[in-house]
Amino acid sequence: MVHKEGFPWVFYPLLFAGTSLLFKKRKAALLGLGIGLANAFFFRNPKREPVLDPELIISPADGKVVTCRIEENPSWFSTPLWRIGIFMRLWDVHINRSPITGKVLRMQYVKGEKLPVFKEESFQQNEKQLYLIEREDGTPFWVVQIAGMVARRIRAFVLPGDDVVAGDPIGIIKFSSRVELFFPVENSEIYVKEGHKVFAGETVLGRVLLKKD
Repeated sequence: MVHKEGFPWVFYPLLFAGTSLLFKKRKAALLGLGIGLANAFFFRNPKREPVLDPELIISPADGKVVTCRIEENPSWFSTPLWRIGIFMRLWDVHINRSPITGKVLRMQYVKGEKLPVFKEESFQQNEKQLYLIEREDGTPFWVVQIAGMVARRIRAFVLPGDDVVAGDPIGIIKFSSRVELFFPVENSEIYVKEGHKVFAGETVLGRVLLKKD
């Protein structure tokens, strides 16, 4: 199934292919067909069924884990945070999903550069969309979509105040990009490491125990 965000990217190349056939331009028709099918593959929206355990952290993106470490002194939070970075290649599904069940408290779009996302400075300098999602027990999770060299647009599907279930789509980055996930270290354990292949809405990255009243 193709996500609606991809409809124009699929429809117009196929329209071009059909028009080219009418004028017996077979090479142009094949080019349009190829582009349309490639875009349909890129914007595919497979069904995902996450395990709905409130303590589990579900991957927000398809791709390869390229960062898995503790940020001891994050400038924007008072305690250490786990940081898991996932690189999405062109052939990965690019729909990003909520890692937990909770409420979207805040969102922030930041304009920026188009540096290669495998570079560390891309987190600070590139175009990005941030989501702060809070679990029912008050535990915060930050999802950061980072646009890369060939990413043309970040599109959010949610708004502040929205309730989300783990695995719900929250946005898409059109073409190759990266997603970063941050959450508190306290009462947490991690099940992945750098180099692991993960799938949005399905792969369990770790666990953060629920806070007791």
